[in-house]
Amino acid sequence: PLEEGGSPLGTPPPALGAAAEPPRAQPPAREEDFYCVKWISWKGERTPVVTQSENGPCPLLAIMNVLLLQWKASALPPQKEVITAEELMAHLGNCILATQPRDTSEALQLNFQQNINDTMTVLPKLSTGLDVNVRFTGVSDFEYTPECIVFDLLNIPLYHGWLVDPQSPEQVQAVGKLSYNQLVEKIITCKQASDSSLVSEGLVAEQFLESTASQLTFHGLCELTAQAREGELGVFFRNNHFSTMIKHKGHLYLLVTDQGFLQEEGVVWESLHSVDGDSCFCDTEFHLSHALGKEGATAAPPDHQLQQRQVDQDYMVALSLQQGQNPPSVLSDLELARQLQQEEYQQHHPPPPPQLLPAQAGGRLAGERRQRQKPDLDCTLL
Repeated sequence: PLEEGGSPLGTPPPALGAAAEPPRAQPPAREEDFYCVKWISWKGERTPVVTQSENGPCPLLAIMNVLLLQWKASALPPQKEVITAEELMAHLGNCILATQPRDTSEALQLNFQQNINDTMTVLPKLSTGLDVNVRFTGVSDFEYTPECIVFDLLNIPLYHGWLVDPQSPEQVQAVGKLSYNQLVEKIITCKQASDSSLVSEGLVAEQFLESTASQLTFHGLCELTAQAREGELGVFFRNNHFSTMIKHKGHLYLLVTDQGFLQEEGVVWESLHSVDGDSCFCDTEFHLSHALGKEGATAAPPDHQLQQRQVDQDYMVALSLQQGQNPPSVLSDLELARQLQQEEYQQHHPPPPPQLLPAQAGGRLAGERRQRQKPDLDCTLL
């Protein structure tokens, strides 16, 4: 199974099959025991979110942050700055017990008790890594495993974006409705087959895994944007990592839980609008954050910027076609957004004195890079 903390796509698929459960690097106990709490203003309420260090247990944090943003978890003390794994587990346990059905019929109560028992065996894994096995047919399609019971009980949707492109008949035929594990087994079997057609199909399947090693495809991103409900909080699985996700005004955002942004009040959400990791930061109200992140200090080459702009425009066109909208209006709105965003940025960042231009060229160029990226997502206007 794909595991948080593992690296299932670092080697060709056949090698993966031989090591279905790669060993996880175990971080020091102290890093796992304590997590810093970041307080944000969320829909007018001072709300905590839990940040993680480099090797933190992201399944536990992703689920708990959904519950915290939904105000379903018990309120934390207003001055709380650090929380332990045990405290998080206690809060999570209370949320799970609160899902007990009000119907007192014996059948429902017995079913709930069985679900609770199943959940108790899964909870310890939340602090190390969950085993999930994606299917490439839909953004909510996973092979059902005991780990899924936690999401079901809490009514938290679990998504991924690793889909086969329906416009590639060869890949559709090769991958079919198989799960990741089943596809790896098929590749191994096909490579050893005497039938040339099976060998060819196995190569197509292997090529699919290699070409989508980021675990997010263009078609998957479009489907994810279309399927997620407006305002819905869920958990997104990609690259063996679980993130808290929300859809706001038609666009997807991931909660920024990197402990390095603990003191950055203006960095709360990160856009999910590109398959290659290109993104922008937004504040708690999904307005463009002008605080540059770790990667924001270095500008991309102009050619890459133009290429990325075209990729993002193509994505918006494809998404508009899928939703029955008119592509030309999308592009014209996009250009208008760029214009308005540029004006807003200039209002907040007046130009420096002429004598300082050479020394500040790098920083200004980084800001301009973000300026071009943000309207592609349109953090402020849509």
